[in-house]
Amino acid sequence: MSFEYLKHVTDGLDRDAVLDDLMKAYGRDVWNYALFLTRNRELADDIAQDVFVKVYERLYSYRGESSIKTWLLAITRNTARDAMRSSWLRRVMLLPGKLISSDEHPSAEREALQRELVHDIWSIVLHLPAKLREVLLLHAHHGLGMKEMAALLGLSEGTVKSRLFRARAQASRMLDKQNRQHEHEPSVRGEEKWT
Repeated sequence: MSFEYLKHVTDGLDRDAVLDDLMKAYGRDVWNYALFLTRNRELADDIAQDVFVKVYERLYSYRGESSIKTWLLAITRNTARDAMRSSWLRRVMLLPGKLISSDEHPSAEREALQRELVHDIWSIVLHLPAKLREVLLLHAHHGLGMKEMAALLGLSEGTVKSRLFRARAQASRMLDKQNRQHEHEPSVRGEEKWT
């Protein structure tokens, strides 16, 4: 199917139908590219979903300077880059009671550090404003996607996405600040300072 006509459209298009056609034609390409960039299936799912939310919102901004596939893959690359840059995603993904770790059999020390990190992160999440905390918990802890959260909260997907972005950014800043404070403390928890 050709999408050449999209560069000439400025309004009045059935965006749902066009999005459905784009997802059928290029959904697998978008997801595969996201997987290639992230090497994480769940993150590739989220990125592919985010890409098509962006496409839906920006459908009238497609200018035809490149093919529709190139445009979609550029959005995918930028979305994946933003996700991978996020210190929130690099550090932790909230799951019931555990952190994702590359080590299947962590040492007792590593487990203790992970428990402490989980505690610190939950403490930060619980201090976020209610509307940011809600979308972050629905997404990270309960695994809801943008559409599901939008329907549940009675908000537009754009609003949900914006709140999720702000929640991650604020939580990341708070965690960075907390880490900097711990670096400047004279002693680590549970240890005496020897002089």
